[in-house]
Amino acid sequence: MKREVLGAWGESMAARYYRKRGYSLLDARYRTRFGEIDLVAEKGDLIVFVEVKTRSSSRHAEPREAVTREKQRRLIYAAQSFIQQNDLGDCPMRFDVVEVIPDETGNAQVACFENAFSVE
Repeated sequence: MKREVLGAWGESMAARYYRKRGYSLLDARYRTRFGEIDLVAEKGDLIVFVEVKTRSSSRHAEPREAVTREKQRRLIYAAQSFIQQNDLGDCPMRFDVVEVIPDETGNAQVACFENAFSVE
């Protein structure tokens, strides 16, 4: 499966994961000059910025390991841009990392790491 197709599939699986848990999706692939936020979800007054990591397997490394300090910094700046652009003020927020790996049957194994990092 091509990288772009695999990534889009993983993002759709992550979106399904959040919807099943009562979240509303506010945006997907939100782009800023700092980078892209894969999903922006909301539940109550909580805004969740989601980085989705999809891999065809976890043989070499866990997908979440790709969310480096530099990537976290760019996601935080992008999230601040989203909050400012949408006039959300001081809303509570968190950053999740979601790993999506297809299993042998083609279904998704989804692991969500809530509050994977925070604004320092």
